[in-house]
Parts: sequence; C-alpha cells; structure tokens
Amino acid sequence: MSKFKIYIKSILIPVLVGGFVGVAINRFIDYDTLNRPPLSPPSITFPIIWTILYVLMGISYGILRINKQTSKEIDSIYYWQLIVNAFWSIFFFVFKWRLFSFLWIILLSYLVLKMISVFYNKNKTAGIIQIPYLVWTIFATYLNLGVYLLNK
Repeated sequence: MSKFKIYIKSILIPVLVGGFVGVAINRFIDYDTLNRPPLSPPSITFPIIWTILYVLMGISYGILRINKQTSKEIDSIYYWQLIVNAFWSIFFFVFKWRLFSFLWIILLSYLVLKMISVFYNKNKTAGIIQIPYLVWTIFATYLNLGVYLLNK
C-alpha cells in the first residue's frame, strides 16, 4: 500500500469515528445551556479542535504504519483510546452522566498519556504529535468537572 493510502486510511478512521459520534449526539448537546467554568470556550471551538486532533491521531498512527513500527500494543492502546474517546461524548451529552463522564475522561487522559509513551518509544515524532491531544483532554477534564459541579 502506498504511503499516501496509508495516511488517508489512518486519518479517515479517527475522523469518521469522531464525525459519526458528533452527528449521532448532535441533538443531545446542551453545552450552551449549561453553567460553565471559567475559560470555557464557545461551542464552535469543539468540532474544530476535535477535527484537528483526529487528523493528528491519524498522522501519528500513519507514521508508525509507514515505518512498520506498529505492534499489538500500539494497535491496542490506539484503538482503545479512540473507543473511550467516542463513548465520553455519549455519556456526557446523551445520558447526562456528568460525574461518570468526569471519571471516564480521566481514564481517557491516562490512555492518551500511555499512547504518547508507546508511540514515542517507537517513533519520537509520532509521540510528540499527540501532545496537543493530551493537553486538550486535560482541559476537557477541567471543563467536565466544572460543568458537573456547577450544574448538580
């Protein structure tokens, strides 16, 4: 498979997962009606940031695939964090499980940190590219906790 095809496939998977979840939960999103903590960005920020992060996920994974550096461990952590990521939105917006979502996003942050470590050990660039994802996930953890506390 050509490098171009590997990158396209690697980018499309997280973008499509994120897009599917976004469309599926769209009618349940109540962000603009919630009491939000300081530094909460406007709602338009989220689809932009997440699209960028999903593309970066795909690029990192694509780098590893092109360089034949994937393994069962890399595949496992990559796909598990993507699944946990997808379910956070469902728990938070569809079910309104704000406290559970907070605990879930802590799990996601751990998985992202683990993914960065595993990627970095195989390919430094692939790991470093995921740092914005970790930073955003930590910020989202703060927002989740703030929403929970301000809307109990």
